[in-house]
Amino acid sequence: MRSIWKGSLGFGLVSIPVKLYSAVQTTSLDFDMLDSRDHSRIRYQRVNEQTHKEVPYDKIVKGYKLNDDYVIMEDADFEAAAPEKSKVIEIESFVDITDVNPMFYETSYYTEPDTKNNKAYALLLQALKKSGKAGLARFVLRSTESLCIVHPVKNVLVVTRIRFGQQIREPEELNIADDVNVSKKELDVGLALINQYAEDFDVSKFKDEYTDELLKIIKAKSKGKRATIKKLKPHKTTGTDLYDQLMQSLTAKKGA
Repeated sequence: MRSIWKGSLGFGLVSIPVKLYSAVQTTSLDFDMLDSRDHSRIRYQRVNEQTHKEVPYDKIVKGYKLNDDYVIMEDADFEAAAPEKSKVIEIESFVDITDVNPMFYETSYYTEPDTKNNKAYALLLQALKKSGKAGLARFVLRSTESLCIVHPVKNVLVVTRIRFGQQIREPEELNIADDVNVSKKELDVGLALINQYAEDFDVSKFKDEYTDELLKIIKAKSKGKRATIKKLKPHKTTGTDLYDQLMQSLTAKKGA
């Protein structure tokens, strides 16, 4: 793996030199855009809107439009905005990891200490495991300030970027009633159904089946064959009564 960030992870007066590595990878298939007439690849060019000529990558700069004109930004300007956050993931507080709403999660990065047997790294890892806490921190990655939590996964400290509060939309505009009457017997059966389906979280049980099936179709087409299309089997329910549907679900699960 190739590191994407190098700096330090700090808590209190302790500073741990670390590197960040992406902890996730895409499983989707990579499709090229083609001209349907001769299957030639379509290329996208960076074109100057005035001259209509392609611009070399090393001539491209970032600009912010202000008062109908552009202010050109350099790498040093982004770092100058928050030099400490560009090089340090500073833990500002510790929170219960269960209090972090999943809506805030974005993506995760593994941290690697500069030395294999880093005692401060091991201390923070073990302390977070024992306390059930996660460090809440801010840092700058690719010219963007990110909020993150630092939490243990096995023997690794993981930095997971999370969204800022203002990035989460409020649900008031949704057409959802807050006074729908649910009877006690309906709620009891609903809870029983949840308990019947409850199990320990094991993500290894779930695979990206759609991508696998799509790849089968691609391979079949490459051989001039047609892939077998699975028929959709709709769920059958009798009647529209919610309680009856819940009871049927409970019985079907027991039968399975």
